Amino acid sequence: MNEPLEMGSIVSAEYKTGEYIGEIVEISSASKAAVKILAVVKHPTQGDLHNPMNPDVAFFHQRRALAYQEIALMPLYTIKPYRGTVPDYADSLRRALQSELQTLQQTVKWAQRCVEELEQLKKEYSL
Repeated sequence: MNEPLEMGSIVSAEYKTGEYIGEIVEISSASKAAVKILAVVKHPTQGDLHNPMNPDVAFFHQRRALAYQEIALMPLYTIKPYRGTVPDYADSLRRALQSELQTLQQTVKWAQRCVEELEQLKKEYSL
């Protein structure tokens, strides 16, 4: 059974491509709630979301995490009760940013390895 969301509830919520822990400060409509940001769980994704993994787009978006105590309207379907201890905002931002960097660095290493393997296959195929 879903726990009802109400003002003052501590929640986890997604906003655009980031994920946050916050406090509901207002249920603004049947589909959105205003959430005051207390911590960052996942740093927002960079780049053009309509062209993922493409660095050669007209406008490569730089997305900042929402600031401490910033209030954002979030879709209710992304909001869930949060039961843990709310981490310090600065520490949570540091961890989320580091996690995003590690994921991207691993992706770069994977792509480089793929290129190496494909270049080897190209030689084997005599192309």
